[in-house]
Amino acid sequence: MTFKLGVDVGGTFTDALLVNQDSKETYTAKVPSTPEDSSIGVINSIVRVCASAGIEPSVISQVTHGTTVATNAILTGRGAKVGLITTRGYRQILQIARSYVPGGLGGWVVYDKSAPLAPLACTAEIPERVAADGSIVSALDEAATRNALKHLGELGIEALTVSLINSFANPAHEIRVAEIAREIMPDIPVSISSAVIPEMQEYERTITTVANSYVRPVVSSYINNLQKELDTRMDSPHLSILRSDGGLSTVKAAEQFPVNLLMSGPAGGVTGALWVGKQTGYKNLLTFDMGGTSTDVSLVENYKALLRRETTVGDVNVRASSLDVRTVGAGGGSIAYVPELTGALRVGPDSAGAEPGPAAYLKGGELPTVTDANVVLGYLPAEQKLGGDMAISREAAEAAVQTIADSMKLTLKQAAEGIVKIVNENMFGALRLVSIEKGYDPRNFALIAFGGAGPLHGNALGALMQSWPVIVPPGPGVLCAFGDATTRMRDEASRTFISRLDRTKPRTIVEELLKLEESAKNALLATDTNHSSDISSSDVTSQLQVDLRYSGQGLVLTIETSQQELLDQGFAGISERFDALHDQLFTFSLSAEKELVNLRVVVEGPESDIGVMAKTPDGGSVEDAVIGDHTIYAEGRDHPAKLYERARLGTGHLIPGPAVVMEMDSTTLILPGHFARVDEQGNLIIRPSES
Repeated sequence: MTFKLGVDVGGTFTDALLVNQDSKETYTAKVPSTPEDSSIGVINSIVRVCASAGIEPSVISQVTHGTTVATNAILTGRGAKVGLITTRGYRQILQIARSYVPGGLGGWVVYDKSAPLAPLACTAEIPERVAADGSIVSALDEAATRNALKHLGELGIEALTVSLINSFANPAHEIRVAEIAREIMPDIPVSISSAVIPEMQEYERTITTVANSYVRPVVSSYINNLQKELDTRMDSPHLSILRSDGGLSTVKAAEQFPVNLLMSGPAGGVTGALWVGKQTGYKNLLTFDMGGTSTDVSLVENYKALLRRETTVGDVNVRASSLDVRTVGAGGGSIAYVPELTGALRVGPDSAGAEPGPAAYLKGGELPTVTDANVVLGYLPAEQKLGGDMAISREAAEAAVQTIADSMKLTLKQAAEGIVKIVNENMFGALRLVSIEKGYDPRNFALIAFGGAGPLHGNALGALMQSWPVIVPPGPGVLCAFGDATTRMRDEASRTFISRLDRTKPRTIVEELLKLEESAKNALLATDTNHSSDISSSDVTSQLQVDLRYSGQGLVLTIETSQQELLDQGFAGISERFDALHDQLFTFSLSAEKELVNLRVVVEGPESDIGVMAKTPDGGSVEDAVIGDHTIYAEGRDHPAKLYERARLGTGHLIPGPAVVMEMDSTTLILPGHFARVDEQGNLIIRPSES
């Protein structure tokens, strides 16, 4: 027997999904995260899931992992001390940046701009110059370069970035600077912009490469330590890391280009939701992943998750492909409070996290959280054991929420319902960002709710969005880990190619794209000698992309194409799709000439052959799944409800609301006026009763 393992680290829990690749059986585990060292939680989850399956860890052959290490390094400011080498005259490139201030018209009044990831004191200029066409204007001054590097070494830098003007057109000077740097400081990792992102716009290229250097030592250390721990406990399994764009990266690529991992954590949920959508036949999805600390939402259209050509963490915006995931500080651990100044109830973004956690967990938390409010309302029954063994205290939850009730002169349940409604509105706003504000009608999309807390709020969000049905997959609390286990190896190559369509031959573009395809394939197939990915060239599929804009404008949109289309139709197809996308996003299109900006090829390995997550039992009555009577509070009054055990529900069973469905890793709430049906894959399909 061979086993594959997916592990996802969240702010509150670490989830593991183990798949028997022969029988397709799955086993899950959920353990508390360990913020001080997330690898401890990873190992704990592996031990737990192996015990559940009755196997030794040594039989696991593959481990896929979604990690927040790179993200947390930027958010907490605990990355490396980065040195930066620029062309003479560009020393303050990170300080000048782009003139963007978040917030409304008065945002500049309170905007506290964070310090650059590479401080000015650790930035050095060197004499050299490359023209935009790649020709050498001024040769590299190697003596000055050596002096600059020695000075940075004396400052104690821990990582080095080399970003020279127009290096996307000719990387020779950057490559030479990196060679000299390795002579002078052999233990310092070097990132050059022409390797990280060989595209125009010097600020975006520089900040992206600096971010790569900033997180590189901590990511490399984490991955190496995790690999050693896995090798010790297992038989040298193949480790892959989830990228921000939903694909998998080899260990080697993850260590060299960790800037591609900044949204690794949320990407697992989207890929897991996409897998469920393919199994159930719902091609248009709004994904709703609510954990203990935050909520991640995204949109899937025609079985494709929306991508964007930038990744934002805090106020750091880098040019790296990522799934279009929007995150809001609203989770089960989000803390409710009443500011003295306004007296209005607020929820989040501060979270009780894994430690001390909500009051109901009895781990030291005393502040009222969304989880505590769900307990008070009966949405999260005290009979539920989180992760299979974590008890819930209704008394502690009531004591915490009572502080809100006293502050606002409300009853206990009124205060709890207020907390839940406010957090629902916060998440509603995030869902609008990926749907309505992108030109999509949410009524044309199903909502898939997952994460530890997602199924508790999915029904309410479906009603707010009018997105039906609401789908709750089996094992919703570990769907991110399932996404890690089912995603594909992925890599990409790109280059800047500025040319108006009416002055360019399609065959020229095809030739350039084929060169990029070969480069991307080689990068994907190049694996660690000790941990082969076992992918052959025939297994790799390619996706060709071009970045277009109206000639004379700065905004670019990414359009997919193919070799056959370009050779048969020229640029007519991509031009038409560009106009349609521009009209969808901005409500207008122009008759102006269009211009190519960047060319890109994305390559992917074979799809996973993992089956569905769970098998539903045959036969039996839905009444056999009832484990007790219950009461929930909704819309200002109590409602009699039923408690169900999800493992006993079978295909075709109908569950009328109000009801609460419990399982090891999550709890699903079905509100009054709604019902759930169990489909062939074991998903709960929730709709309004009148439907």
